[in-house]
Parts: sequence; structure tokens; C-alpha cells
Amino acid sequence: MKNSTANTAVNEIELKLALPSTQIDALFNHPAVTGTAPLKQHLVNTYFDTPSGDLAKAQIAVRLRQVDHHVLQTVKTAGHGGGGLSSRQEWEWVLTHQQLDATALRELPPFQGELLSAIEQLAPTLNTDFTRHSWQLTWQNSHIELVLDNGEITSGGACAPICEIELELKAGEPEALWSLALALAESVPLRPSDSSKAARGNALAAHHWPLPEASTPSQWLHRATVALDAYHDSGQDAHLVAAQQALSALATHPLLASRLRPTAQQLPTALNHSGQPSAGYGHAALTLAHRLAGQTTLR
Repeated sequence: MKNSTANTAVNEIELKLALPSTQIDALFNHPAVTGTAPLKQHLVNTYFDTPSGDLAKAQIAVRLRQVDHHVLQTVKTAGHGGGGLSSRQEWEWVLTHQQLDATALRELPPFQGELLSAIEQLAPTLNTDFTRHSWQLTWQNSHIELVLDNGEITSGGACAPICEIELELKAGEPEALWSLALALAESVPLRPSDSSKAARGNALAAHHWPLPEASTPSQWLHRATVALDAYHDSGQDAHLVAAQQALSALATHPLLASRLRPTAQQLPTALNHSGQPSAGYGHAALTLAHRLAGQTTLR
């Protein structure tokens, strides 16, 4: 539980990684976590939006979370970053009942403009239900929370599995997130993921998975990452094709540094026919994401 209140924002810096459910044991057996017992929790979450999807359009998530005997209300803004790494503002506070706190929402910066009138229209739109294992790790003199979420998203009568790792920086330097992710990728087949649970649920309900435009190397990697997220949720082969095309465009991009080109060239062939990553894919994708993210520092 974060030490945040209804009027105090926390700047959340995290790295999100997707992995096949068949590889959960590989994570539990990784040396980075075998010496630390995880905390196990069952989390039930309800997300809210207006009938016209005003929060989704603004890339803002409002959520009620039931965890143990606590109810938490959370507001998250759009994440900035790519290749799995994001930085965003978050407000979270404890409620005494399972009912949206509209009064507190009106005091938050995201709702000081046009979205103020949307508060009265907020209603449940999607649910996530998953088991979370969390480890508190010290890595390169930084405090990192590693969580594994395993469950499902339900939205608009459709369901999609959740099986993802989040590395959240609690104290220290963002560089430590990359280092830990690369260490995990040495033996755990995983891939960067740029789609939040809320964004995935919204796409499920609409049966529409838009892909970002791309022109630079970092944008092509982001497009490939989002396309893979879309493929695994939609099952539409067109998204896997789009991901392969984006990876090929990245590998041949004239502005990609020559030292990175051999790494980029590994990616198009490092996914199997089901779009699942080999360990080589995860390590190469993270290496590229790290180098490309270095062009814009996250703090």
C-alpha cells in the first residue's frame, strides 16, 4: 500500500514485463527472488469511466481496489516512456466503504479542468481479478518492488489473461530497474509491455486495439510492443503481423545506431508462431529499450 493521500501525488516509475503463464516457475526459481519470501495477496479491482469514455481518452484511470480488508481508491495519469518503462503521477488513499469518493476526486489536478463535469457520470466499466506475489528487493543500492500479477481482465463481456511482472522503483535510480529486468531476462522468457490493465480493458470492451504511429527507432519499438499486447488480448493475427513489421522497420531504420543494429536484427525471429518470446527476445528488446530510453531521462 502506497503512502499517498487524496491530495498528495506520488511519481511512480516502473517497468512492466509480460510473460507466458507457463514461465511463472522460471521467475520463482530466479536467483534474484529465491532468497526472499514473497507477500501473496488477492486483489479485486473495479475501474470507472463515463459512458463516452472521457477518462480513457484522457489516459486517466480511476480505480477501487479491495485488498485484504482494505479498500483503496487510486487515480493514475498517463504514463510517459516506452519499452515497458513509464513514469506517471498517482494518488491513492484508503476508504471506509466500497463506494467511489467523488468529493476527493474533485480536489485532484486531473479533474480541475474539463473532466470535472465527468465525475458525476462515472460508473464501473471493467474489472481485474488477480493474485499478486510481491518481493521487496535491494538491487544496485536501490529499493525495487517486484510483483507478479496472475489473473484476468473482464470488460464488455470479454476476458483476457493477466500474467505480468512490474518492477517499481521505491528508492534509488531508474537504472536499477533496467539492470534487474535484464538479469531476469537471462533465464525468464519475457517481453516489455506498454499497455496498462485499464488500457487493455478499454480495448477489450471496444474490440478495438489502435496502434501508435511510428517514425523513429524508439517509436517503432513502442509500436511493436503495443501490437504484441494487442495480439495476445485480441487473438487477431493482424496485430502479430504488425508487430513483426514494426520490428523489421526498427532493425533497418537508418537512424538506428550501428552498435544497436545486430541486437535489433534478433527480434523479428525471436518470437514463436504464437507471438511468445524466447529469453533472447526479452533480453534484446530490453537492451534496445534501455539504450533508446537513454535519449530521454526519466526522473
